[in-house]
Amino acid sequence: MRATLRWAHSDLRTHRGEALFLVLATAGIVASLLLATALFGYATNPWQRVFAQARGAHVWLHTDRAADTGKLAALDGVQSVAGPYPTASATVAVRGTRASVELRGTAEEPEVGRPLLTAGHWLDADDPDGVVLESRLARALLAQPGDTLALPGTPRTLTVLGIADSPERRYRPGEQPGLVWAPPDAVPDPGGQVIGLRLTDPGETDYAVQRAVTVLGAGAIGQVSTWEQARAEAQGDNRLLGQVLGLFGLGALLAAGLAVHGAIGTRIRGHLRDISVLKAIGFTPGQVVRVFLLQHLAYALLGAVTAAGLTQALGSRVPGRLGDALGVWQGLPGHTVALFAVPACVVLFIGATTGLAAWRAGRVPPVPVPRPAAAQGGGLSGAARGVLGLRVFRVPVRVRGRGVRGAGEPGVRTVTVAGTPTPAEPGTLGHHRDTDLSGIDGSDDPRAGETNARTPTAPDTPTPAEPGTPGRRDTDLSGIDGSDDPRAGESDVPSPAEPGNVGSGGTGTGRCGASGAREPEVRVPPALVLGWHKAFARRPRSFAAVARLTLPLLLIVVAMSAWTTIDRFHDRPEQIGLPTALTVRAEAGSGTAGTRALLERDPGVAAAYPGVEVAALVPGQTATIALRGLGTREDPYPYTLAEGRRAHGPDEAVAGQGLLDLLEVGVGDWVRMTVGDRPQILHIVGRSIEPENAGRVISTSLDTLRENDPRLEPALYQLRLHPGADPDEVADRLADAGRGRLDVHAVANPADGLSPLRPVVLGLIAVLALVGLIELLTAIGGTVRESERDLLALKAIGLSPRQITGITVTATGCTALAAVLLAAALGLPLAHWLIDAQGASSGIGAGIAQAPSPGLLMLVGAAAVLGAAALAAVPAARAARRRLADTLGAVA
Repeated sequence: MRATLRWAHSDLRTHRGEALFLVLATAGIVASLLLATALFGYATNPWQRVFAQARGAHVWLHTDRAADTGKLAALDGVQSVAGPYPTASATVAVRGTRASVELRGTAEEPEVGRPLLTAGHWLDADDPDGVVLESRLARALLAQPGDTLALPGTPRTLTVLGIADSPERRYRPGEQPGLVWAPPDAVPDPGGQVIGLRLTDPGETDYAVQRAVTVLGAGAIGQVSTWEQARAEAQGDNRLLGQVLGLFGLGALLAAGLAVHGAIGTRIRGHLRDISVLKAIGFTPGQVVRVFLLQHLAYALLGAVTAAGLTQALGSRVPGRLGDALGVWQGLPGHTVALFAVPACVVLFIGATTGLAAWRAGRVPPVPVPRPAAAQGGGLSGAARGVLGLRVFRVPVRVRGRGVRGAGEPGVRTVTVAGTPTPAEPGTLGHHRDTDLSGIDGSDDPRAGETNARTPTAPDTPTPAEPGTPGRRDTDLSGIDGSDDPRAGESDVPSPAEPGNVGSGGTGTGRCGASGAREPEVRVPPALVLGWHKAFARRPRSFAAVARLTLPLLLIVVAMSAWTTIDRFHDRPEQIGLPTALTVRAEAGSGTAGTRALLERDPGVAAAYPGVEVAALVPGQTATIALRGLGTREDPYPYTLAEGRRAHGPDEAVAGQGLLDLLEVGVGDWVRMTVGDRPQILHIVGRSIEPENAGRVISTSLDTLRENDPRLEPALYQLRLHPGADPDEVADRLADAGRGRLDVHAVANPADGLSPLRPVVLGLIAVLALVGLIELLTAIGGTVRESERDLLALKAIGLSPRQITGITVTATGCTALAAVLLAAALGLPLAHWLIDAQGASSGIGAGIAQAPSPGLLMLVGAAAVLGAAALAAVPAARAARRRLADTLGAVA
């Protein structure tokens, strides 16, 4: 055990940085998964708790006043009912903030759908103007018990007595009115009534709605809402945040496991001799495996415990929605189990990947097996040899100056290129390279590197064999390509001592001109070619390193795409189905022409589109959707289309993805719906991006709806503003100009609820960067250790320490570049698919994904490649300047 601990301590001292990064990456992964668990619990459990405590109704039906709702209690599957309660639509205002509300006359506190008071008290019979506000509406109005609410256009006021939670659909400005419980006397002129049904089997909700509509009649139904819609709205953005954190947390965990596996494998290859020594002194294979396993389990356990402790300690102190989610999650029953289970699973996963790699260490024989003489990746390819300037034959080179003159060819000497085989000389066994490496050390002797060669004779003239070298001849290869020019085929190949040889990597000597002067020729530095060869020579190992580095980079590309998509929602809302910035609702009898003229007179308004929105029963009468008529044929509403075309002709419409999924139809189909007792048949000619009402919206022009019901008058106006206009200032001016007759709201942007996603994305990118850094350090360490075995050969052929360092830096940069290119090629389509899939599941629809700009991708890619090269420079330079004794020890 003492020897094991000493080995682990020595390894930790050698790899302190890698151990630190592994601990930090594990902590980030565990924190991401714990936050995802908290957000999932926060998204689901609070609403479920309120629904259970309030004995919430599974179905709410808004009907006209004449509907006989008493029959619904006798339906099979209906456990109990709430109401009916008289309702009226109104607008309330406090401190300059206005909101559309539904006044619900409630004499006593209901048993089904009971509001859960969070502040104040319930309605008081002695206070006929006292009301209780739903909690989300109260937060929007910044109202507290004791505040007075004004009813614009009337002298009446209401007093807030209490605030309560409700499991019904939440308040959304301009889309879903808020809920206000009031005494029946406070609703003097109800426009309808509402009744709630609590079912014995929530799974039969659609069937219960269908039977209720059949009993009451389709013309009596105004709107249907179910518990499933309320739950989906309550979960909303929190569930999306949980999905993002969970997805990236699992991806980072996989990347960290692969990085640990690669790090241990590389370390084992670099310590084969040490492992053999351990086995020679008595270590069993199991003990060797336990050394690596326990060491990395300790790192993972330290990171997991740190993350779990910080998450538990900070809790609700974390700012924003994450803090709220942690505070609620810590009070849930399954909190303790998740707090231990998530870190344990992460540690076990890292332990499993560690064990697979450490198992190879246990199989190392006590006596090291000699390495094969040839590299596993093979030698240089023909293309690489050509780039380096290597040749496989001897060629004459014209030079100006001294040389051995031959008959008819003054000033010509023949040099033998490095790596060119020549026949064996007398007294030698086999063949050897006839390469003169004199001067390779950089001496100033002008004759350094020259070889003694015979002067070539005329073409096709054989030379007599010299004594002791039968059959040997020198052939002039000029004109080898078939041309008649005696200089054709001449090649400027430098000798090892001349500039441009393998050891210099500079400019070659060039081709000789007619006057014998040299023409310069640029050669690729050998460090680039040899570095490329080192990066991809051993294909299985090289591809594995690229794949491990690609995974965190790929997830970073996906995270960047999520960031740019959120920016698209904020900066270019017209591209994601929000071409207008304000919604204006006018009181009945205000006059269509006068209201539209008032709106368009404002200097910030570019266009005002009149419209109407009604609830329509879908075929089968199981749910209601939003039927909108916006704009006219002369001035159409600018829908954002993802498929098909705009609705121009009669009975043409565009629909959101949520409606297409609900009705199981597509673009080109005809759909039938019921508005009151009037059927409406529309032809879907396009799919629009609809961020409202979960995409359950079908839109056409106001003219089309008027053709079916001429009594329809515009009830709302969608305002498109001039670029640079401030929506808040325009809303204030319009509210003042309307003198209480206009209810102006900003159009809700889905990205407003995704603001907490930005710091989450930044944190995930930091975690993934740590994982990538671990893999990069592993790749650098493996490349440097492999370079030590080639150091003597590289120095023998004349490479300087700077050039040897360049080989390692180039190999690391090539690996990083390949990973960057692969991550971009795979990450962009994956991000597009994931974001569009999330948009389709939420009802908004596909077509909202926005890829990062090419400039940003190039900047991140360049930073990754240059950072990898910079990290490799220091250890590579240190290894290139090692002493000869150390190098011999590494090779041994």
